[in-house]
Amino acid sequence: MATYAVGDLQGCLEPLKCLLRQVAFDPARDRLWLVGDLVNRGPQSLETLRFLYAMRDSLTCVLGNHDLHLLAVAHDVERLKKSDTLKEILEAPDRADLIDWLRQQKLLHYDAERDTALVHAGIPPQWTLKKALARAAEVEEVLRDDTRIREFLDGMYGNEPARWHKNLRGIERLRVITNYFTRMRFCKADGTLDLKSKEGLGSAPKGYAPWFSHLERKTRGLKIVFGHWAALEGRCDEPGVFALDTGCVWGGAMTLLNLDSGERIRCECKGALAPDAGRARN
Repeated sequence: MATYAVGDLQGCLEPLKCLLRQVAFDPARDRLWLVGDLVNRGPQSLETLRFLYAMRDSLTCVLGNHDLHLLAVAHDVERLKKSDTLKEILEAPDRADLIDWLRQQKLLHYDAERDTALVHAGIPPQWTLKKALARAAEVEEVLRDDTRIREFLDGMYGNEPARWHKNLRGIERLRVITNYFTRMRFCKADGTLDLKSKEGLGSAPKGYAPWFSHLERKTRGLKIVFGHWAALEGRCDEPGVFALDTGCVWGGAMTLLNLDSGERIRCECKGALAPDAGRARN
């Protein structure tokens, strides 16, 4: 039995299959962790979601910003963008099953045996693991609630508030939690977010730093597996923090990590980007 984690798929199914073949992945025996952004921008979003749904009992999955965007479009609170590759999912006969499965997934997963967390973007430096899990659970509860999900998806967009405060209520509270887990790259030590800068480490605005680099970070010592930040190209010098988004959909590579041995396997993804998907990295 082996457990692997893979970087952002974004509808790039063939590179994922290539990686799983290389490690002789067996869904009956092995387990696969997904860092989120399962769909969108790549050429096979529907096929990817169906492939994952078929092996769902062997998966541990967290949601990324593109997955939340799909949920928002599916619930008629957001329109498709020109660069989206989600239309086939929305028109599929099995759409309801796929969408319902997606909204059952977590924002943050913790494996106590490995003392390892799985998240799409990161964990803000001012939160302990216990607080992060509690905050993630607030959003997860709303996503699974038929009476509240649409209101949340309609209000989740936006960069404010830029910082968590325990007195936040309603959609503002849920929005900042969601931004931490699915959009964060740079922040201050107190968790104040900058959501405009999307390039590499050298592009940090004055006073900001990568979320994982703050000396005051309360999750130091915890292993964290994350994606989202393709511009890092999988490079992160922070001990115990594993960046797995190596930009497959942008013509880079898809990376698989053996969580027990630490071995990384890459599959080059030249030409994976959909012809009209543009270059805006969200």
